[in-house]
Formats: sequence, structure tokens, C-alpha cells
Amino acid sequence: MTTTLRPTEPLQHADDGTRSRRYQVCVNGRPVGVLRLGTSPALGDTVARILDLRIEEPDRRRGRGTVAALAAEEVARGWGCRQIETDVPADAEAALRLTRTLGYVLRNRGMEKRLGGTPPELPAGSRARPMSGAEYDAWLAYQSEHYARTWIERGVPEAAAYAKARRDHELFLPQGSGTENMLFSILEHEGTRVGTLWVALREGSAFVFDVEADPAHRGRGHGRTLMLLAEVQAITAGRRALGLNVFAGNTPAERLYESLGYATTRYVLYKPLV
Repeated sequence: MTTTLRPTEPLQHADDGTRSRRYQVCVNGRPVGVLRLGTSPALGDTVARILDLRIEEPDRRRGRGTVAALAAEEVARGWGCRQIETDVPADAEAALRLTRTLGYVLRNRGMEKRLGGTPPELPAGSRARPMSGAEYDAWLAYQSEHYARTWIERGVPEAAAYAKARRDHELFLPQGSGTENMLFSILEHEGTRVGTLWVALREGSAFVFDVEADPAHRGRGHGRTLMLLAEVQAITAGRRALGLNVFAGNTPAERLYESLGYATTRYVLYKPLV
């Protein structure tokens, strides 16, 4: 039997510069599922994304999804893409097995913690204050460079990584430190600065965009205190969930978040197209 992709629409061009197209997954011409392939709005036109891949129940567990995903890689190569990625919910075990079988590797994962109504206490000697304007400017320059380098280390071309850093900061911080619902904090311990925190307040939840203990003060529990501070800010603002993103390989951060009660909600996996 032959599994193929049959386009069901012309190639779509979105206002953000991305491309996408929907396909039927067919076996000997018989439709058995759907696939939607696009390019990444975050990483640029050289990164493809499997936006949707579903095989109908009677045809599952027969390798249809595997062949469809491989066919999607060929389409992406034809588009000039150098990578392909997909976003998989944490409880989608079959999809996770499929991506790993096909050679996808974990890039990052989303995590979330449900919050109670009482803010936690910070450790004795620790206090938070807002960033000053000068501190924000220095933090933004450092954070932008660090953010771009993190993507480069995970296979994103340098130009695309720096463009993403620029684009993301323009998107999320259009008014800089004065952007509504963005909180920028300095953590001090016994009067000495020990770390920084960026928390976004969203509808019903909050999100930790950046958390970092200063290099000279790492390994002393200040990362945990910064995360407790994020909980304080979220609960005080009436939010009952706190989310974050962690890159694969950042084992200390993963262990910290798990110890604080965060659970994985989704995985982002990618594969070079060579």
C-alpha cells in the first residue's frame, strides 16, 4: 500500500510572512487522515512546523502517521527549510513516540503550576524591588544577547536567532519597561543584588519570561527564591496559574521547577533537514 499527501488547498501566505498548506493523508488514494504543514513565525521561513497530523482511528498503528510525517519533511525541503519542528502535548504519548522514532530531539518544554490563594513567604533576608531604568536597559541588552545565543546553540541559524530575539522583544515589550502587565524585579539578599525576574500577567494566569540568579550568587538558593517571588506576584495579581518555558539540557532549572510543583504541559521537538 502507498501512503501519500494530497493537497486540499493552494499554498497559503499569511500577513506575518509564514506559509502553510493542508493535505489529506491517503492510502492508495483513500483518505485516512489530515496533515497541515507551515513555516515558523518565530524562527523564520527556513524552519517548517507540523501544525496538525491526525490519522483516523481505523488506520492508526499501521505506520500511516510515520509515512505522512516523512512526506512532510520532503515537502519542507522543497520549500527550502533547514529544520522541521512540532509541538506535542505532554499527554500525547503516541505522538511523542512517533517524533522520537523519526529522529526529532527535544528543544524546550512548557511547564505550569497551579497556585493557591496565599502568597509564599520569601526567605529571611530576601526582598524584591522594581528595576530602575538603568538596570532595565542593562538587563535588556544582556538578556537579548543571551536569548539569541540560546537558540543558536540549538541549531537555529545565527541571523534567524538574532531576528527572533529582536522580534520577540518588540512584540512583548512595545513600551519597554513601561509595557502594561509586565513586571521587572531585582531580588536582593541582605542588601546585595542577587538576581532578576521578568513576569508577565496574562488573562487568568502569569508567565515567567526570564529568571536568573546573578553569576556571583548562584548555588545559594536564590533561583528558588526568585521563583517564589514570581508566585507572590502572580497570586497578588489574582492569577491562579504560573507558566514558564525551559530549554532542554538546562538540568538544574528542570529539577528546580519540578521540585516546586511544576508539571510539563507540552514539548517542542525539532529535526534538522539535511
